[in-house]
Amino acid sequence: MKTIKSPEELKRLRNEILGRRHPKGEGTNDKVLIRVHSGTSGLASGANEIFDFITLELEKRNIDAVVIRTGDMGYCFAEPTIEVTLPGKQPVVFGYVDKLKADEIIEKYIKGGGLVEGILPVNYQTIE
Repeated sequence: MKTIKSPEELKRLRNEILGRRHPKGEGTNDKVLIRVHSGTSGLASGANEIFDFITLELEKRNIDAVVIRTGDMGYCFAEPTIEVTLPGKQPVVFGYVDKLKADEIIEKYIKGGGLVEGILPVNYQTIE
């Protein structure tokens, strides 16, 4: 493993890693990003089914979005969970997502910008 020798090198490495993790690329706000949490508890609760449903429905409705699988966020009690980031907005995490709730999130939140029941409070902080 390479040794990091300066703060600038650390920032460059961080940006490179974030660029791979976030398909939209850093600094762009042109697409909706949906993260389907697919840790062990998410998979056991049906995260794969929700991932497939959301991907298919977004395509049917001509919504330009990126859907990715991620690990667990610590909301095991509320699985399956998804995190939706609208362009220029903070991410919102929804819990207990089934196909009906996923459809409601697409129609009301993603397309209409309105809030939907099932939002979970943020239990983490982003490091800038």
